[in-house]
Amino acid sequence: MSEINTELKARLVTAHKSDGRCIYNRQAKRQLVQECLRPGVSVSRMAMLYEVNANLLRKWIGKAAQQDGLVAPPRLPCGLPSAATAVSPAFVQLQVSKQKMLPEMRLGPLRLQARLPNGVSLEFDEATPQALSAILRMLSTLPCSS
Repeated sequence: MSEINTELKARLVTAHKSDGRCIYNRQAKRQLVQECLRPGVSVSRMAMLYEVNANLLRKWIGKAAQQDGLVAPPRLPCGLPSAATAVSPAFVQLQVSKQKMLPEMRLGPLRLQARLPNGVSLEFDEATPQALSAILRMLSTLPCSS
């Protein structure tokens, strides 16, 4: 996670309108958006650190993405941080290592490692096949999986 850039915070707000709303420096806004697009950075946390409304910061990210011809990182209602600077694939490919098994052999504890397009890493050690099946079904139903 990034630490707060005090110089950026100092030049972000240039003035206040008569109704109390802030007027923001364009270059500072752009720099803050770039900070938010780094992998593993929470937009909500950055908004709190720089004292900007999180919805406003997400709006800036969307506008910057439109101007650059990119797709804005999706808002993930499941609480996972958004981090992609370009389009993230909707399908997460799982790599399964094939092991030679005899037909009468039962599966023992399994291990699952997955890295999602938004940078989140999941690891499950010594899980049963039934438990992993349930975990994969649950992950596929999250709003951020579609």
